Amino acid sequence: MSVSVDKVTKVYGVQKALDEVSFTIPAGQIVGLLGPNGAGKSTIMKILTCFIPPTFGTASVNGLDVIENSIEVRRLVGYLPEHNPLYTDMYVREYLEFSAGIYQLGKSSKSRIDEMIEQTGLTDERHKKIAALSKGYRQRVGLAQALLHNPEVLILDEPTSGLDPNQLIDIRNLIKKMGEQKTVILSTHIMQEVEAVCDRAIIINKGKIVADDKTANIIKSGSRDMLIVELDKAINESLFKSVPSISAIKYLSGNTWQISAKNMDELRQELMKWAVNNKLAILSMRRDENSMEESFHRLTKD
Repeated sequence: MSVSVDKVTKVYGVQKALDEVSFTIPAGQIVGLLGPNGAGKSTIMKILTCFIPPTFGTASVNGLDVIENSIEVRRLVGYLPEHNPLYTDMYVREYLEFSAGIYQLGKSSKSRIDEMIEQTGLTDERHKKIAALSKGYRQRVGLAQALLHNPEVLILDEPTSGLDPNQLIDIRNLIKKMGEQKTVILSTHIMQEVEAVCDRAIIINKGKIVADDKTANIIKSGSRDMLIVELDKAINESLFKSVPSISAIKYLSGNTWQISAKNMDELRQELMKWAVNNKLAILSMRRDENSMEESFHRLTKD
C-alpha cells in the first residue's frame, strides 16, 4: 500500500484538527480529498509530506513512517501546496534546474527537465521569468517541480487553481496519466474535477471522515427519485393532482417541473397517459441525477 493513515489525530492547542482519521490508498489510484475550509485536509497533507507530525496515530508512505523515516518519505513524495511557493526572480528552466539539484538528479536532470516542460505545457514559457507568468502558468511550474524527481506519491493541493478551460483539460489529463502508475491525492473545491479525475473520494468534516468510497458510489448514495419534465405549454400545478404516483412537485422555470415519486417506472407511465388525456406533449423527461456537489453539501452541512 502506498499511503497508510491509521487513527491519526492532530491537536493545535485546544483545537482538534484531525480526530482518529484512517485510510489506505494503493498505487494507481487517484483520490479526491475533500472537505469544507478548516476540515483538516491541509493538515493531512502536511503530515504525509513530513511538514508536521501527528499528535497521535501513525502515517506511512510505502511502509515508511513519516516521523521515523522522514527523509526517505520526502524522496518518494511530490507536493504542490495550495499557495505555490516559487522563486519568482528565476527563469522557468533555471528554477527547474535548481530543483533538480536539490533532488540530486545528476546526469538525468536535463532530459527530465525537458520532459516535464513538455508534459506541463511550459515549452513556450521556459525562458521567461516566473514573475512574468500568469497564475495558471505558475501552477504549471509548481506541478513540473512536484513531478521532477518522478515521485511514487503525488499530493496536489488545488492544482488547477487559476487555469483557463483549455489548460484545465491538459492538466487533468496529465494527472490522470500520472495516476496510472502513481498514488495521487488531490485536494480541490471543484466538484466537477473530482467527478472527472478521481477514482475515489475521501470527504472530511470537522476533522472526521464522513465518506470514503468510489466517487460514483458517493454520488449515487444521495440519489433522489425525481424526474425533470418539460411540457409544451404552461399549466397550473393543480392539474398534476390526477397523477396518483406523484408525492411532491416543484415548479422550476418555463414549462419545466421537478416531480418526485416512490416508483419511477409507475410515474413515467402515468405521466404519459396523463399528458395524452390533457392534450399535452412531454418535450423531455429525465431523471434528476444527484451530483458530487450535492453529495458534498449533504455530508458536510451543519
